[in-house]
Amino acid sequence: MSKVPVLIVGGGTIGLATAVFLGHHGISSLVVERRPEPSIHPRALGLSLRTLEFFREVGLRKKLADVAVRSAGLWRVDARTVADIDRSRPAPAQNPSVPSGASPETADGHYPQDRIDALLLPAARERGATVEFGVEAIGVEQDAEKVTVTLSDGRTVSTDYLVAADGVNSSVRGMLGIGTTGPGAIGDVTLNILFTADLIDRFGSVPAMTQIHHPDVAGILLAVGERRWVLHTRPFSDGSRSVEHCREAVHTAIGATDIPVEILSVLPWRGTLRMADRFRSGRAFLVGDAARAVTPLGAFGLNTGMADAHNLAWKLAMVLAGQAGDRLLDSYHEERHAVAELVTRQAWLRWENPRLHWDPSAADERRAAGAWNAPMVTMGYRYDSSAVHGPVADVPSTEDVTASLDGAPGSRVPHRWLNGSDVSTVDLNASRFAVLAGPAGEDWCAAAQKLGASRGIDLRATRLDAQSATAMGLDDTGAVLVRPDGFIAWRSQTGGDPTILEDVLTSITGAGTGTERS
Repeated sequence: MSKVPVLIVGGGTIGLATAVFLGHHGISSLVVERRPEPSIHPRALGLSLRTLEFFREVGLRKKLADVAVRSAGLWRVDARTVADIDRSRPAPAQNPSVPSGASPETADGHYPQDRIDALLLPAARERGATVEFGVEAIGVEQDAEKVTVTLSDGRTVSTDYLVAADGVNSSVRGMLGIGTTGPGAIGDVTLNILFTADLIDRFGSVPAMTQIHHPDVAGILLAVGERRWVLHTRPFSDGSRSVEHCREAVHTAIGATDIPVEILSVLPWRGTLRMADRFRSGRAFLVGDAARAVTPLGAFGLNTGMADAHNLAWKLAMVLAGQAGDRLLDSYHEERHAVAELVTRQAWLRWENPRLHWDPSAADERRAAGAWNAPMVTMGYRYDSSAVHGPVADVPSTEDVTASLDGAPGSRVPHRWLNGSDVSTVDLNASRFAVLAGPAGEDWCAAAQKLGASRGIDLRATRLDAQSATAMGLDDTGAVLVRPDGFIAWRSQTGGDPTILEDVLTSITGAGTGTERS
């Protein structure tokens, strides 16, 4: 029986991202995917600024930019057909909800999911992962020491930890006996027609998203490549998925029958709203759609799944390295399940009333409905768990993400450029625990270096300039402890006894309490 540190079931975007993040922390993994090869269908397009920060952290941001689609404008329009788009009017703003100054990243296009997968697959292998297609998990058993997984090719694999990234109908979730809540499938079945056509050559400008209102082919047209497009539309009345029917539907949606169209693939699709009751079961964890599936408006599904993987990876790595106790792994469920509840609610509100998402003037309507502005949903939330020391305050605003990224415990560290450089405060922890102190915080930094040496961990220490310290709510003598995932674990706004850092780190990680993995 072979043994691996982490076995990931599911080789889609979230499974591959989990392998990349684990590899970034020095942990190898085995990824098994039941499909024979990666999907060519771009199931999602939009990456949040927070997700772009993940790619920045692991050194893949430039490669992501290289696969971004820039041929279509980053805007949305309603029209009867593509030919009917009023191009005499200026294109709307790229995305009125994206804040300025909240992140070191900006979108440089949009990112079809199949291109993301093609980037993540070699990146995972380069970072120590073994990725196998055409293999699925058919049996899962676990005890206090390991998880034993039976694979469809007859192998039995023993692993320290199991990560289920096998999608909305997760078989691993079922084998673990984890129940779900939510209505499941919602809305009508939609056909996802992937095709190629030279629309840019014909029309000059085409938005990334066009809401098609033609009575015969109502739906959404998405740009997923320089010549590739996806038309989401209702099924044909006779149930056909023939190339001829699909090509006719595409021509109708375009508003021109003389443009050559090649149909690449046709898949039926239906929205799902479902959340697992638990994200952890012993040594097994759920990420992505296996943990929760949400309605598509808002692009919260893929981005929330990426944050699941990012949150879990550093915790598994610390426990596997003997630098944290098992209690740290409990915080994965505590944090990500709460976020999933938030995201599910926000996605459903948008499903019922799309204006809450698309209309930049709908702030008052969002507040009345309990809807958060989109950047708040993807990066403005706060963790309240055993991995955050001290009380966690509610977000000060559900609209302004920059106001909510204020250095408070449980929030992502606020972004500030350091002394005119291309280094952000978001970069300073470098995937490790870090103490960021005010300009007069020498004692905090010295205590951090001493603590890191005694614990055998890379505990970074940096004194901030006055502007960056103020952004974190610190005076010259204050300090924050930043987690490896960039969230603030603890804050002392006005200085104090630096020896408290040891108790804080122990509280967060469980290290030094006798609960570490031997």
